[in-house]
Amino acid sequence: MSLRLLSLTIVVILLFAGGGFASALYSTIGVGYISRFLEIQDRERAPASVQVAAARDVLRRVLPHLYSSFEFRIIPKESCNGDFCFIIKNHPFNGQPGAPEILISGVTGVEIVAGLHWYLKYRCASHFSWDKTGGFQTPLLLKSGCLPRVQDAGMVVRRPVPWNYYQNAVTSSYTFAWWDWERWEKEIDWMALQGINLPLAFTGQESIWQKVFLKFNISTEELDDFFGGPAFLAWSRMANLHGWGGPLQQSWLDQQLLLQKRILARMYELGMTPVLPAFSGSIPAAVKQKFPSAKITRLGNWFSVDSNPRWCCTYLLDATDPLFVEIGRAFIEEQIKEYGRTGHIYNCDTFDENTPPVDDPGFISSLGAATYEGMKSGDPDAVWLMQGWLFSYDPFWRPPQMKALLHSVPLGRMVVLDLFAEVKPIWSTSEQFYGVPYIWCMLHNFAGNVEMYGVLDSIASGPVEARTSENSTMVGVGMSMEGIEQNPVVYDLMSEMAFQTEKVDAQRWINLYSARRYGQIVPSVSEAWNILYHTIYNCTDGLYDKNRDVIVAFPDVDPSAISFLQLKYQHGGKLFSHRAVSEDDSNLFDQPHLWYSTTEVIRALKLFLVSGEYLQGSSCYRYDLVDLTRQALAKYANQLFVEIIEDYQLKDAAGVNLKSEKFLALVEDLDTLLACHEGFLLGPWLESAKRLGQNEEQRKQYEWNARTQITMWYDNTEEEASLLRDYGNKYWNGLLKDYYLPRAAIYFDNLKESLEKGHNFQLKKWRREWIKLTNNWQNSRSVFPIKSSGHALKISQQLYNKYLSDF
Repeated sequence: MSLRLLSLTIVVILLFAGGGFASALYSTIGVGYISRFLEIQDRERAPASVQVAAARDVLRRVLPHLYSSFEFRIIPKESCNGDFCFIIKNHPFNGQPGAPEILISGVTGVEIVAGLHWYLKYRCASHFSWDKTGGFQTPLLLKSGCLPRVQDAGMVVRRPVPWNYYQNAVTSSYTFAWWDWERWEKEIDWMALQGINLPLAFTGQESIWQKVFLKFNISTEELDDFFGGPAFLAWSRMANLHGWGGPLQQSWLDQQLLLQKRILARMYELGMTPVLPAFSGSIPAAVKQKFPSAKITRLGNWFSVDSNPRWCCTYLLDATDPLFVEIGRAFIEEQIKEYGRTGHIYNCDTFDENTPPVDDPGFISSLGAATYEGMKSGDPDAVWLMQGWLFSYDPFWRPPQMKALLHSVPLGRMVVLDLFAEVKPIWSTSEQFYGVPYIWCMLHNFAGNVEMYGVLDSIASGPVEARTSENSTMVGVGMSMEGIEQNPVVYDLMSEMAFQTEKVDAQRWINLYSARRYGQIVPSVSEAWNILYHTIYNCTDGLYDKNRDVIVAFPDVDPSAISFLQLKYQHGGKLFSHRAVSEDDSNLFDQPHLWYSTTEVIRALKLFLVSGEYLQGSSCYRYDLVDLTRQALAKYANQLFVEIIEDYQLKDAAGVNLKSEKFLALVEDLDTLLACHEGFLLGPWLESAKRLGQNEEQRKQYEWNARTQITMWYDNTEEEASLLRDYGNKYWNGLLKDYYLPRAAIYFDNLKESLEKGHNFQLKKWRREWIKLTNNWQNSRSVFPIKSSGHALKISQQLYNKYLSDF
């Protein structure tokens, strides 16, 4: 039955995918501004034979049994009317013994691999996902000698804009911190399949900095206080902090530099253009002593509890000081020397969450010009790629200040990432970045939090609206999430927008998604995905989605100071929808974000459970089932917390006892559920950190880094938690039972004690106990599983019956 349904799926997808040449593309004036640079890229790309070999290696790794079924070729841009494209055709010798079946041609190796993905996706109903979110799904009938043919004219798919960007400056810490080459190789394969040709490449830069600063008489010992620890390097690079989690050992620096060289080599082989870092002005404290006449500013506190200069208040070299250009040039030159080449695009975020000291446009223009000069002096063909987050984050950047920065660099030599365009686009409110080329990006995820969330309609239409708008300066699309390996549906659609010339019908697209993801059409799960599309994946309230569910971000508040407001939602039924408001401003806490009817999502979960009879053998289905069950139970836990606090305020000790025990039992049950899929395990995060350590001291340091990032994150005192506590929270098996559960228990014990003894809630006592628990946990060496265990369908069904069946 499943094979018949799968064949039907392929027919439906054949109709959806279309074929032949796409309709006339909408070129932008922005693409014209970077045309000279695109010519340089084309000239310096790896030889065709190298790119074809790299593309074939991707095929060998992901689908070895189909290695002989495809032939790959590099073609000139002229074959695609001057654009980047791939062409899929039946092989001319198809049918002859030993001959390939499908011929895929592309302008670069990336186009070839993206064409392979497009063929497998829209001709073979296959699905490619990260391993942790289900992995690759290919139909059983997809065998060599039996591949579906394409129409005789073939399929030509062209990029409407040249670049497909990937990563965020902090993804390197939230996700990539502990990756080895084996994991990086899989990621680069995934990038190529998605058509990504402009990835950030930040690994190993501390080794380059060490070599550069040595030339300026800064010793290795003086750098110990400059670099953060392995899990916090992103923020030391951006001048937000220094020293936290460090120091870095020489073995780490050497190891990461070798890893970076392998990463870059593979990216270049595939025809990608990796984006390297540039000097943004952040300097070690020793520079101030060695160069006393230099213009150096000490920045203010960045989220440390008590402005502790041991971690915060970094030093920034003024871009107008001659030393800035010297260091900037030395850094670019050292990278080119070490790596042997460059893609000429450099990321630099001088003002990321660091406000300039003066708002005079002339001053800001001089800073921008000098910053770019530091790149250009080391590479005459340099292009500055800047994250546009500062324009969303900081009200300092009004039109005069934005224009001053954006126009400080020659047109075509700066490209801005419209980092949060799916929710808060800047292009539409800034006259297309005042004429400067930009890349439309989806930010989507903060801190690698685990939360089902998305804005599919915006993704399906936003890039096209931006590209086809009047005087568009758009030159690419991108994914700029802070953490990956979550919400695969969102990244599947967003990746596809790099090749879509028209808006995508998201409803129609989602109807086909589950068939591809699970390998067959099951009506009940298709209906479930239709609900998810209209609820979880249709967030339109414009709020930043950082997961603040009570379990993973326990409120640090006096329960007596909270009042509750009932929110109303479009759909009827009982909702987990209270909103807490503290009467004491000092006790304000972030509220769990809820933008949909929970009753509808529970109905979707019920349909998922019904579908398990057909789909439980699919890792993709098991991942989605665990995630959806977790999502529903997490929102239920938020409601339980509200009820516990209401009972406390009514002095109902019995209610507090009963419901707090139910809350703790729910956390333990969730931990058991999360053990059922490797995408929700704490163990791999910790073990990968320890694996990079070359001695016991390093393994202990790296594990502390890994544990701290996902809990307290930053510094704390005995009675005051980090201002970034739980920012990197995770719904991971092991973390719930070993940390989140005892933390909640401490809070509830203090509630009970308050009622039993008739005194106010002891907020400082709770904080001392919680912080002590956290500090001990960060220093713990307990070991957690790295392989999944338990039957996802059975456990999800049990938890649904136990907690959710009445809704």
